[in-house]
Amino acid sequence: MGRRHRNHEPALLQRRPHGVPHPEHRPDRHGGHALSRTTTRSSPARRGRSAFITGQSPFRTGLSKVGLPGAQLGMQAQDPTIARVLKEQGYATGQFGKNHLGDRDEHLPTVHGFDEFFGNLYHLNAEEEPEERDYPSDEEYPDFRENYGPRGVLHTWADGKGGQRIENTGPLTRERMKTCDEEFAAAATDFIRRQATDDVPFFMWFNTTHMHFRTHAKDDSLGQSGRWQSEYHDAMIDHDKLIGSMLDLLDELGIADNTFVVYGTDNGPHANTWPDAATTPFRSEKNSNWEGAFRTPALVRWPGRIPAGVVSNEIVAGLDWLPTFAAAAGEPKIVDKLKTGTTLDGHTFKVHLDGHNLLPYLTGEIEQGPRKDFFYFSDDGDLMALRYDNWKLIFMEQRSPGTLALWAEPFTVLRVPKLFNLRTDPFEKADVTANTYYDWFLAHVFLLVPAQRIVGDFLATFKEFPPRQKAASFTVDQVLANLVSGVPSA
Repeated sequence: MGRRHRNHEPALLQRRPHGVPHPEHRPDRHGGHALSRTTTRSSPARRGRSAFITGQSPFRTGLSKVGLPGAQLGMQAQDPTIARVLKEQGYATGQFGKNHLGDRDEHLPTVHGFDEFFGNLYHLNAEEEPEERDYPSDEEYPDFRENYGPRGVLHTWADGKGGQRIENTGPLTRERMKTCDEEFAAAATDFIRRQATDDVPFFMWFNTTHMHFRTHAKDDSLGQSGRWQSEYHDAMIDHDKLIGSMLDLLDELGIADNTFVVYGTDNGPHANTWPDAATTPFRSEKNSNWEGAFRTPALVRWPGRIPAGVVSNEIVAGLDWLPTFAAAAGEPKIVDKLKTGTTLDGHTFKVHLDGHNLLPYLTGEIEQGPRKDFFYFSDDGDLMALRYDNWKLIFMEQRSPGTLALWAEPFTVLRVPKLFNLRTDPFEKADVTANTYYDWFLAHVFLLVPAQRIVGDFLATFKEFPPRQKAASFTVDQVLANLVSGVPSA
């Protein structure tokens, strides 16, 4: 899983409008499906990652807001992961690179089904904050970094008894950021080699820190993207090479034909940090209700099972990989089993998965994908929009045109939804550019009626399976609510 680069950035389908070559992401190099309508579950990184690894809506898990050092919000023991599901099927499990699902010991991957983890716990700009000139010194504020600063890069191992061993390998400094993805790749490579030697099936989740800002490319990579490019593009080429090395490893070990590979990203681009950022043809960017926040690239490969050279226009979400991987490993009924309650890796779970099994579609057994709708949630946990089939209804819109103000300005709640046809208007421009938009809208009001039922059916699932925890907030609302709740009544 890469970090929030643009939909066409990894040379997807050989489209390179930025002029930067990425040969390792060619469809013929990858040898599989290109999913052109893939959406992450939500736009900030934590939401996309939590949706992927749990198969649940971030509204259900509460993992929707960017994780900050020391926060109580994080992965909960009651929520199963892909790792738990595959451990039950006899798989070794490893995670390498960025985690971002909570930094307390109880949040770490090795108490949630992973045998081994080596990686960092935050977004890169948070990792380098201690190097800022104005960061409080130990002399002035002795406990500041201890209480509020980031933990270092951790290497952890499950002990087989529900606990874990933790080794702090030191901070992720700006200098280390230049090569940390190579560190993580080396550990991932070692993990794969060990499993291949022992003939053990494995699940390995590899998450690079690139292409999150701030980008720090290796010294010998600077300028490799060519004339009038940027350090961001230099690092993107390194990212591409790293992915290629992982594919080469599978070939070297002779296991490529028996390995299901998925490449994707956790959210759309954070365009307001340009030129240290991706861009997108879709409207707006990360942390909005628009497609630019959610639309991401994806490539899948499973030689002999998934046809090569296919471009899919079906709706696919990050939520769908848990049931898909489970089915590939021999457990096609995981959604039903978890809904009624089942035991995985020695732990009992009863949860509502929001993902669909894509395997019959990807392998060509059926012609259409199972996902017919998609719910767009804000990082505060508000339902902003619904997509079903071609149609997207906007209930709340971010009207800021960009910059970090987009994170600060509130969403505007609409009294009547906006409506878009994402096939004929994929970039959501009609309400701005078309003289006839509202006439067209009035002629299609009938589409709002089934939307009410779709949203109602989805929300009804929360009666039996309520949200695990409330999404965090950057405002003082939750603090005030907690204070008030602690005041005794008169």
